[in-house]
Amino acid sequence: MNATISTPQASVPPTSSGPFPGSLWTARILGTLVVLFLFVDAGGKILRLAPYVEGTAKVGFHPRVLVPLGLVLLASTILYVVPRTAVLGAILLTGYLGGATCTHVRLEQPFIMPVLFGVVIWGCLFVRDARVRSLLPLTRPMNSGNSGRKEEPHA
Repeated sequence: MNATISTPQASVPPTSSGPFPGSLWTARILGTLVVLFLFVDAGGKILRLAPYVEGTAKVGFHPRVLVPLGLVLLASTILYVVPRTAVLGAILLTGYLGGATCTHVRLEQPFIMPVLFGVVIWGCLFVRDARVRSLLPLTRPMNSGNSGRKEEPHA
């Protein structure tokens, strides 16, 4: 008996012009700014720069966690930048930013920045990758085939 395993092929190309005019370039610019910030943040942690060591101690973490956190951030950001692994990178960055959000909440500090970064990361990925848009159908197709009629609910 011959068993063949076939992997499903994506029916949607990974990149396209985006769901809205100009959205692809907007996503690229915003995404680049966020990625640059994350690379600088990872580098500061890995190099154990004084402001990072002080900030880590100030929020209650031992400075020895700085380098591992920087390496996790660097690896996750690299995965996000590579189109083939961008979804995995976004998932890992979401977890990383969730930890940052938790730290801010625990210290009763404003936590909008890590949340905003997460939204931008996924928003940019949504715009630049049609496969993500197919998983998260936030926009209606132009031609849905029902001529604008409402569908009747099933009983």
